Amino acid sequence: MEISDIQNAIDELQVRLTTSGGLFDFDGISESIGINEQKMAEPDFWNDQEAAQKLIGETNVLKEKRDSFMALEKNLGDLETSLELLRLEPDPDLQTETEASLAQVQDQFHQYELNLLLSGEYDGHNAMMEIHPGAGGTEAMDWGNMLLRMYQRYCESHDLKFEVNNFEPGDEAGLKSASIRIVGKNAYGLLKSEHGVHRLVRISPFDSAKRRHTSFASVEVIPEVDDSVNIDIDPKDLRIDVYRSSGAGGQHINKTSSAVRITHIPTGIVTTSQAQRSQFQNRDTAMAEMRAKLFHLEEEKKRKEKEALKGEQKDIAWGSQIRSYVFHPYSMVKDHRTNYQTADVNGVMDGKLDPFIYAYLQWRLSQENPD
Repeated sequence: MEISDIQNAIDELQVRLTTSGGLFDFDGISESIGINEQKMAEPDFWNDQEAAQKLIGETNVLKEKRDSFMALEKNLGDLETSLELLRLEPDPDLQTETEASLAQVQDQFHQYELNLLLSGEYDGHNAMMEIHPGAGGTEAMDWGNMLLRMYQRYCESHDLKFEVNNFEPGDEAGLKSASIRIVGKNAYGLLKSEHGVHRLVRISPFDSAKRRHTSFASVEVIPEVDDSVNIDIDPKDLRIDVYRSSGAGGQHINKTSSAVRITHIPTGIVTTSQAQRSQFQNRDTAMAEMRAKLFHLEEEKKRKEKEALKGEQKDIAWGSQIRSYVFHPYSMVKDHRTNYQTADVNGVMDGKLDPFIYAYLQWRLSQENPD
């Protein structure tokens, strides 16, 4: 890498850091941290422990944003100093060290921007995901299972816990449905980009004539909600059924009626859990998912009412085709919202989703702030 290339890269990062003010109000965040720390120093701060913990959590998030900004400023300054030394006295070892430092700062800046983009109200929550194959029999069920594996690989590489609450296997291969709980920092914020219909084009391994098939699977992603979110559920509106588990899950499977299915009668929403060892645990898991789904339903109603008042019609609704995965006659994965695409089909299916997620978050920001 030429010295001029290093300088251009540093200049680009400096501009991006300066212009990130649209997402990051450094002075405002510093002021908020100061106000919160004053509240935390008050003698009666711990009288309401729940409120105290919430304030501490909010303050830690603000500090992380502020400290990340300051660390980037310092590291970019250090890079400028190294570059000046390199100009004065060319040294292969110093150049190698400077190039390595530049790569580290670029990665650090990418994470910084990602954290700024994950600023939605529920982005920091855990995520509830469901995968349902479309019409197409075994071919579609296999595609659903491929998506399940893709998300599991993604979570493994991002320190996110991937818990399969319910898995209904396909008749010959794949799955009929799966519900997953994803636990970890910004789980919902990262995976909300996957909500929608995913399309696969490939030569079917189940077709003896080796014909090309198109399959669809829907992926639903909603935020998990905790007890601080008030959701009024009348027990009379729930039907709770227990049955024997049918999927993989341990030696207790099929021996006891431990699986639980909960139906919310007014809306028809159904949640199930069979992965836990006891009926009570499965009931709690299914109920947590039911709370999240009902909450999401109410939020969607509010969003649609708001858009109706503004006369807006956004093509981001449930059921829209968001991404195509083409295995044949060429290799390509393309997101139809952002137009980001890659030929690395195998990498994507192994969970390399970061470029798609980053492009989606930037696209959403542009939709919310068109000016």
